[in-house]
Amino acid sequence: MKSYKTVNGLRRSIASLKAQGRRIAFIPTMGALHEGHISLVRMAVQDGCEAVVSIFVNPSQFNNQEDLAHYPRMPEKDSQLLVRAGCSLLFIPSVEEVYPPGLDVSLHIDLEGKDQVMEGVFRPGHFKGMLEVVKRLLDIVEPDFLYMGQKDFQQYSLVAHMLRMLNLSPVLRIGETLREPDGLAMSSRNLRLTPEFRQKAPVIFRALNHARAQLPLIPVSKIQEECLSMIAAEGLKPEYFELVDGNSLTAVSDPARHPNVVACVACWAGAVRLIDNLVLKP
Repeated sequence: MKSYKTVNGLRRSIASLKAQGRRIAFIPTMGALHEGHISLVRMAVQDGCEAVVSIFVNPSQFNNQEDLAHYPRMPEKDSQLLVRAGCSLLFIPSVEEVYPPGLDVSLHIDLEGKDQVMEGVFRPGHFKGMLEVVKRLLDIVEPDFLYMGQKDFQQYSLVAHMLRMLNLSPVLRIGETLREPDGLAMSSRNLRLTPEFRQKAPVIFRALNHARAQLPLIPVSKIQEECLSMIAAEGLKPEYFELVDGNSLTAVSDPARHPNVVACVACWAGAVRLIDNLVLKP
């Protein structure tokens, strides 16, 4: 695996691989890698691609500066994991390298309200920063495929929307959410959980499964009420528990009218904010 801090160095290496007829798969991350990230690298390698991974903690998608300051950074450990997974190229740029002075990275596309619900309500500006940095990184890497994880359901839904609206060429591929044995979705933020909240956090997945079991039986409002109560009873502070259409991200009131229903949740486990989701239908 080769590592680069500059755009020019990375592009030269990618150009060499493309000249050899190699397909490029890109996995953008903010580091503190876990098995969920690594599974995407393995997927790319198994698909016959050269895996390019970026580690960049993007300041523009943090609406909470304390969260940015405390986001875990462990580049040496990350590099070791990537080498074992078969990653070809690692890109670890500075903020100035990604956003050089004078570069306009603003996007002007209609997100059809998909950025205004769930995470958009509680993290204003997050999706603007996320989409801008993903577009910027795609412009740098120019991959054939873009790999993302299902855990960030709203995020990859918006990225898919951006790809369509801008007619961008990378094919988006989604890796399933990987979980700890007790059901907690793997996340870099799990490293910050206290032992007490680490023990309690699996209630999130139990609530999601409860929603799936109850979907055909009781009204959506009742499902939400019961799931929020389950999470709060463990001492976590829920922000939302929404059942949404998997395509439009609009709230679902009658599941029979939607072929694709996804339950999405966000809550605070002490000082750590966790998100998760589960496809309820089909």
